[in-house]
Amino acid sequence: AQADLLAAIITVRIPDSVQTVGEAVRYLLLRSGYRLQAMEAMNADTVDLLALPLPAVHRAFGPIVLRHALEMLVGPAFRLVQDPQHRLISFELCPLAKGATPIIDSSWIKEDPRDGG
Repeated sequence: AQADLLAAIITVRIPDSVQTVGEAVRYLLLRSGYRLQAMEAMNADTVDLLALPLPAVHRAFGPIVLRHALEMLVGPAFRLVQDPQHRLISFELCPLAKGATPIIDSSWIKEDPRDGG
């Protein structure tokens, strides 16, 4: 028996019918004993995240700890929130990511004189 259900080791191939990050999270949770918190109870950042298209690189992975797989799907800007009493999971935007303005470092871009630059 496993005490920490999210510590299970998994190897996954997500089917093509799964199209979004949220659907992939639900797919990973299918046999875990956990479920995703209701969308109505989530903040807008999390709802937006879960609606994003699933990157192709996240369709097959493992062996990996289930918790780490979930964290990988949502990326470093979000952290996993676990409610073991109700066996619910959700995600919240990390404090450092809140209000952050994406900055693109363009110093590596070389101007092409043929483009008038």
